[in-house]
Amino acid sequence: MTGEPESEIEAEIIRHHRVIERWLSGAATAEEFGSFAEAHAGGFTLTDPDGTTLTRAQVLARVEGLHGAAPGLRIDIRRARVVASEGPLVVAAFEEWQQNAVRQSTAILLRDGAQLRWLHLHETWMPPSPPARVPAE
Repeated sequence: MTGEPESEIEAEIIRHHRVIERWLSGAATAEEFGSFAEAHAGGFTLTDPDGTTLTRAQVLARVEGLHGAAPGLRIDIRRARVVASEGPLVVAAFEEWQQNAVRQSTAILLRDGAQLRWLHLHETWMPPSPPARVPAE
């Protein structure tokens, strides 16, 4: 990513996922989880890769319950970029790579003073390689 605004957005996406990584691996503290929770706006929603939309409360309860559930977890953020930015709203896209899964995500972030808050996250599974094309009959 180029330019200060994009690098700021990329840094937020990486920071956010480092906390998730640390929480799921069991290394993060309750204080870190509190900061993670505060990064989500009150109306935050997540559409997961299976198409289920969750509220902020549902997401936080789910993540909180998974503390230490994935020892050694590594999350690699790739190809982060700003798709659109208008006023306090920023739309960003990125790939989230884990050991056995890859997601393409689109996030809507809100500039709230000096803080970026997450308004919506939409995740889609990515195949490990492009699917084979079926020949037309």
